[in-house]
Amino acid sequence: MSDKMFTKVMYWLRPGVGIKRWCVLLGLGVLLLAIAIAMVILRYYYPVLNDSNIYLRGDFIWTRAVLLLLGGIIVIVYAFMKVSKEIIEPFAPTGRSVASVVAERRRKSRGPRIVVIGGGTGMSTMLRGLKEYTSNITAIVTMADDGGSSGKLRRDLGVLPPGDLRNCIVALADDEALLTQLFKYRFGDGDSIKGHSFGNLFITAMSEVTGSFERALAVSGQVLAIGGRVLPSTLEDVKLIADIRQQVGNTVHRVVGESAIPQEIGVIERVHLEPENVPAHPHALSAILSAELIVLGPGSLYTSVIPNLLVVDIASAIENSRGLKVYVSNLATQMGETDRFSLSMHTEVINQYVDESFRLILSNNRYVGKLLPKMAWVKVDTDISLGWDIVARDLVDETSPWRHDPDKLARALVELLDERSTNAVL
Repeated sequence: MSDKMFTKVMYWLRPGVGIKRWCVLLGLGVLLLAIAIAMVILRYYYPVLNDSNIYLRGDFIWTRAVLLLLGGIIVIVYAFMKVSKEIIEPFAPTGRSVASVVAERRRKSRGPRIVVIGGGTGMSTMLRGLKEYTSNITAIVTMADDGGSSGKLRRDLGVLPPGDLRNCIVALADDEALLTQLFKYRFGDGDSIKGHSFGNLFITAMSEVTGSFERALAVSGQVLAIGGRVLPSTLEDVKLIADIRQQVGNTVHRVVGESAIPQEIGVIERVHLEPENVPAHPHALSAILSAELIVLGPGSLYTSVIPNLLVVDIASAIENSRGLKVYVSNLATQMGETDRFSLSMHTEVINQYVDESFRLILSNNRYVGKLLPKMAWVKVDTDISLGWDIVARDLVDETSPWRHDPDKLARALVELLDERSTNAVL
C-alpha cells in the first residue's frame, strides 16, 4: 500500500469520524454470511466431514444456515445504511432523505437530452419546469445583454454579461435552498454596489479567481448543485445592433446595444452582432448535435432569442441536428420589439435566421387574465402560412398571464417529444 493510500485509510479511521463502528459491524455481517455459505458447501461437497463435525450433523443444519444467512444480511444492510448516512447525508438537501435524492437523480439522469436556446426570464421559467423531468439539460444563453447589473459589470470590469446565465443557474437549482435565494439577492439603496445581484458579483469574482469565465460558470453550478449545464452561446464580447425604420418610406437608422433597441420607436427590420462571425462555444455545438429536443424561446424575440442564432455555428448546428426542433411562442407582444405581431410574424422572423428549421410551433390557446398596458395576446392567425405545424396548449400562468407557467410548458414539451418520437419510430 502506498503512503498516500495509507494516509487516506488512517484519516477515515481517526477518532470522531463516526464510521469505524459501522465498518466493524459490516465486517461481522460479512463473516456471518460467509459461515452460512461455508456450512452449505461442506454439507454438500464434503459429506465425509458431516459425521465428525457437530455443526454439520443433524437435520438442523438448514435452520442454522438460514438463520446465519438472514442474520448476516440484516447486519450488512443495517451497517451499510449507517455508513451511507454518515457519508452522504451531509450533502443531501435539508428535509430530504438520502434515498429520495438518489432515486430522483437516477430518474432524471435517464431523462431526454434537451437543449434550450434563448435568454431572459422566459428561458429561466421554462428551465424551472424542465428540471423536474431530466437533468440532461443544456441552456445556451445570449451574450448580448448590456443593461442593468450585467451592463455595469461589462463596462466597468470587461467581463461577459452574467445576468441571464445566473438566472438560468438559479432556475436549474433547488428553489428551497438558501444559496439560491442568496444568488437572487439584489443590493438596494445605501449600498455602494446598488443594483447588482450577489450572483452576478459571485460569477464575476470567480472568473477572476479561476482565470476563466467558463470555469466560473461551472463552479457556480456546483455550488447550487444544478441539474444540467448553462453555457454562453459565445465567449466573445459582442454587441447587438438593430436596423430600425421609424415609418414606412423613412430611412433606416442603426441602434447599438441590446438595452437601447426596445426604447426606439419604429419597426425592427434586422439585427446583427458586432463583430460578426464570432465562434460558438464548442460544448454548445456538441450539445445541439446530440440533443433529442431543441427548444428556441420563449423570450424577447430580437434581443434574447435571435442573438443566439446570429452566432453562425449555432445556427448551422441547429440546421444539421436530428433532434426535434420546437419554437415556443411568446404569450403576448412586447412593446418596442413585437408590437402587433401575430404568431406567423414571430415564426417568419425566426426562420429568417435559421433556414426555416423551426416549423413546429408550441403556442398558447388560453387567453385569461389581464395583460400589462400596450400588450396583446399572440394568437394563431388565420392567414398563417402552410407548412407550419402548430400545437396549441394551455400555457398561461394565471397570476402573471403574460408569462408561461413552468409546469404547463415543461409538460407540453415532454409530451410533444414523446408523441413525435413514437410517431417517428412507427
